[in-house]
Amino acid sequence: MSTGVIIALIVIVAAVIAVAAILAARARGSHGGRSLKQRFGPEYDRAVARHDGDVKAAERELGALVERHGGLHERPLEPAERERFEARWTAAQERFVDSPREAVAEADRLLAEVAGARGFPDGAQYEEQVAALSVHHADHVHGYRRVHQVARVGADGGTRDGRGPGTEDLRAAMVDGRALFDDLVGQDRHMSGRHRARTRHDDRRATRAREGHHLPWSFHRHQTKEG
Repeated sequence: MSTGVIIALIVIVAAVIAVAAILAARARGSHGGRSLKQRFGPEYDRAVARHDGDVKAAERELGALVERHGGLHERPLEPAERERFEARWTAAQERFVDSPREAVAEADRLLAEVAGARGFPDGAQYEEQVAALSVHHADHVHGYRRVHQVARVGADGGTRDGRGPGTEDLRAAMVDGRALFDDLVGQDRHMSGRHRARTRHDDRRATRAREGHHLPWSFHRHQTKEG
């Protein structure tokens, strides 16, 4: 076999290997994008919107979050811990009737504590804690953001026009925050089938509440004293 033929074969083989590598890289990138979208759900869309529609930039950000927090192992709560957290959340819901702002502030503190107890970064590192939660509880982490934002606005004395969040904003934040709370305490793992069905029904009612229909908990039976 002549030298020219050998060189030609080497070039052809090298070209085939290069093309195969490119196709494999594209396949991995496509699969990675689908995987991230499935994993992050609403958080994926939020990241894309934050990057003004730049999907690649959003996926780089989400990929970095997975690398940083994907290996986190959530610590299960002891039954006594779970009961204490649930009792505090129930008390906060009941307190909402008379003191909506204080109830939301307590919900904000409670979400931070529950997340910390499950092994997430400490609540004092809010941004890092939310980032880790977005990797493992992507469907409900927005509820924590909403509670935290409303609680902070209330603590700062309101918006620029001097008005704080209204009762409806506070109520909606509590509803959204409860979804993450239930996810963190692992409520579905220790309730009966009938209780799970009732909770799912309550969640549907909560969704309708955000759309302007009936309100969850006892809110539809009582008026708050704080407007």
